[in-house]
Amino acid sequence: MKKLIQTLKQVGKPTRIITTDDGSQILILPHGGRVLGLYSSGSDENFYWTHTALASADTAKAFYASKTWHNSGGDRTWLAPEADFFFPHFPKLDVYLQQRSLDPGDYHMVSTSAGFRLENQCRLQVARLGRSIDLKITKSFGTALNPLRHERELTLAGIKYAGYSQLTMLELLGKSRGTKRAVGLWSLVQMPHGGEMIFPTYGRTKPLHIFSTLGRIPSHDLLTTEKGVFYRMTQKGEHKISLRAVAICGRIGYVYQTGREWVLIIRNFYVNPSGDYVDTPWTKPDYFGFAVQACNINSQLGAFNELEYHIPAIGHGTGKIRCQDETQVWAFRGNLKQIRVIRQLLLGC
Repeated sequence: MKKLIQTLKQVGKPTRIITTDDGSQILILPHGGRVLGLYSSGSDENFYWTHTALASADTAKAFYASKTWHNSGGDRTWLAPEADFFFPHFPKLDVYLQQRSLDPGDYHMVSTSAGFRLENQCRLQVARLGRSIDLKITKSFGTALNPLRHERELTLAGIKYAGYSQLTMLELLGKSRGTKRAVGLWSLVQMPHGGEMIFPTYGRTKPLHIFSTLGRIPSHDLLTTEKGVFYRMTQKGEHKISLRAVAICGRIGYVYQTGREWVLIIRNFYVNPSGDYVDTPWTKPDYFGFAVQACNINSQLGAFNELEYHIPAIGHGTGKIRCQDETQVWAFRGNLKQIRVIRQLLLGC
């Protein structure tokens, strides 16, 4: 962690460390409004993926000086629908653009009685409206204690834990409160490539392929049962699947191996199938109701996998001009037997 902090400082991208009540440490990078690192007490091992360019000051300087998307890694916030905010020529899919006012944005640290929050007030182009809207994203962070800490029959000596809570708020500003397009928060966390994503579900459900390059996902890498969807994310190229709000249980897990140890990261969030989930398949812009995604990236962008979820939208047709999302991340590191026990307890599969 110290080396990463020093590298970012040398290239003019200062960070902030939050130590939570249980000793977990989260590394905040205001450039992009990201949780760039998650560390258990006394450990220097990051649970998250960070861009390889951050390994040295020279490569980091070139990376941040470039006109490419500054995908530093970690946990970030985007907006949906993807069709409106990332395809400027939609319905044409010829250009994919991360609007720089959203990512990295212009996040500022604002002092609060509890520490600080990040704020990004931005103007974004909406492809299908042909005009821009104004909005504000606010993010704050806190403690997420080990959810297994009171389980008396559980013996997990040696397990390393880290966690945090994140409160994200979205507000439409000024005349944009009358926008003719609904907007939703979209949260994405990046982890090392090669693991398995676990989606507990309320029954057997079929994930939808959003896109695949270099061939389809092999059938033996994408399994469905009555308890969940299991995606072994080891493919080359770029692949993405999505699941519907009515099927998903509100927790997603990701398991990967690092050296002799295994890691389980779980995102805990609220699912409301009565809400307006406005992110849709690219070629089916009226097919609403998708709440979560998994994205496998092993290309020129890097080698990482993304755990993604949405919350119901605000704006047109929703009767709302603001919303907030509270989520927790729980991360565990230990031997395979221990990780399997935790996985069963918290994910049920």
